[in-house]
Amino acid sequence: MKQTLIFGNIITMDEKKPFAKAALVKDGVFAYIGSAEEAKRLASKDAQVLDYGDNYIYPGFLESHCHGHLAGYRAIGQADLTQAGLTDYPKYREIMKEFIAKNPQRDFYLASGWVENDEYVSKTYLDEICSDKPLIMQTGGGHSMLLNTKAMEWAGIDAEYAKKWGYDLVHVDKDGEPDGYICEGPVFEIVPKLPTSVEDIKEYLLAWQDKAFKTGFTAVGDAGAEIVHRTAPQAYYELEQEGKLKLRTYAWMYVTDNTADPKAEIARIAAERAKMSGEYFHIIGAKAFLDGVTEAHTGWQNQDYLDQPGYHGAERFNDHDKMVQLIVEADKEGMSVHVHSEGGGATHYMLGCIEDAEKITGNLDQRNVLAHLHFVTDEDVRRMAVTGSVPAVPPLWTPKAPGFYEQEASYVGQELTDQAYPIKSFYDAGANVVFHSDYPVSSMMDIKLSIYTAEKRNYPKEVLGGITSPRNVKEAITREQSLRAMTINVARLFHQEHRLGSIEFGKIANMTVFDCDFLHDDIEKVGHANIVATIVDGEEVYKA
Repeated sequence: MKQTLIFGNIITMDEKKPFAKAALVKDGVFAYIGSAEEAKRLASKDAQVLDYGDNYIYPGFLESHCHGHLAGYRAIGQADLTQAGLTDYPKYREIMKEFIAKNPQRDFYLASGWVENDEYVSKTYLDEICSDKPLIMQTGGGHSMLLNTKAMEWAGIDAEYAKKWGYDLVHVDKDGEPDGYICEGPVFEIVPKLPTSVEDIKEYLLAWQDKAFKTGFTAVGDAGAEIVHRTAPQAYYELEQEGKLKLRTYAWMYVTDNTADPKAEIARIAAERAKMSGEYFHIIGAKAFLDGVTEAHTGWQNQDYLDQPGYHGAERFNDHDKMVQLIVEADKEGMSVHVHSEGGGATHYMLGCIEDAEKITGNLDQRNVLAHLHFVTDEDVRRMAVTGSVPAVPPLWTPKAPGFYEQEASYVGQELTDQAYPIKSFYDAGANVVFHSDYPVSSMMDIKLSIYTAEKRNYPKEVLGGITSPRNVKEAITREQSLRAMTINVARLFHQEHRLGSIEFGKIANMTVFDCDFLHDDIEKVGHANIVATIVDGEEVYKA
């Protein structure tokens, strides 16, 4: 039996024993948490020792909503436009040209991290960078992309394609020909067709695993494991069989908009779960998109956009009966439904579906997830808790960012913009609040900054050059609430609270070590904390 002694200032997130000085791990499971003297007495003479001194040890942090394959893909398989900061088309051009020059063997080029503004670009912009091979430039959020002429030919985007999807989703020029810009449904149809292999995806997933461990996360929720490519679950499965996957991944499988047969979709997902789920990759439900994002006029709002009267956003999955059936069928299989719900209209719709599904199932603890929650009415905050639904909220998105804040206000009004991203209200209503980063769709995945922004509703001065300011400060929460939203609350979301989320006897020995007391140190120190180590199954998988 392998034993490990771990010393440090342990914050357990166990209400019965919140603090300790040592833990004894046996075969990857906590066997004792308490005093250093007793831990030493119980350990064998050959026990491994991990002594973190005055540093602080937390339960392994858990990310509720991210995209593993996409994270690794953007890290090593694409041109990274986030290097340019905010919108900078000349800089984007340089980054893409450099990537193409370094990878002349490729037949297909992608770039991601594009931030849109009022300056409109079309396929001509990309043709000037690369005219002989397909080149695609995708927004950081992943809901819009620009294709050069070769990429449009590859994807089959022509006048008929634009007519089929509509000109809000496939933009056309004055002659009715697609100009290279597409968003929402067409994007999610095209992305899985991008050329790659299972071996490529395995390489991307290992790069993602390294990133997660270096950031302090020990388990994650992959919100649509097959969105980017249908064979990603197979890659996860093979990595686990090879003993290389150590980042526990709880996955929701992608369901297309208003899917033709919800019952068949859940049956498919259940079959894939039976075939591929294991200890480190486990399928737990279905993922659907209800809408897009406000900045692209595709967030499904409760009211019309101010600059587009008569239009309230994209209703991607809006068939009430089909969503109810999806939820009911998932419940039969012990699974949940996880939705992208950005605008207030999408959230209101989804909660109505959950309410009707619960009348059929009688299950108020299915733990269905609504992620992003940009705008939410007080009524829907209450309904979230009453239905047992899980609000996945993004504290890192809460500050006012110049340009973006004004743009948002021009679309939905300043009053609504100032009420964005509730968090405290969900806690006050009794909901099981979890944090998410949506990495790499959003470029930030940061534990210390999540705690900082949840309390300050702003970034430290060093982030983005200190240009942001607080927003909706009445929705600020406590440090303990933030820690719960990244540990035990996420474990509950995964139906893993008996195994993960706190440092307790019998649970898996996953821990994250920082040089900061997140509960008591000054908030500015919290914002500058450093990770020391990440521990999975009692073994260090990352050490700074």
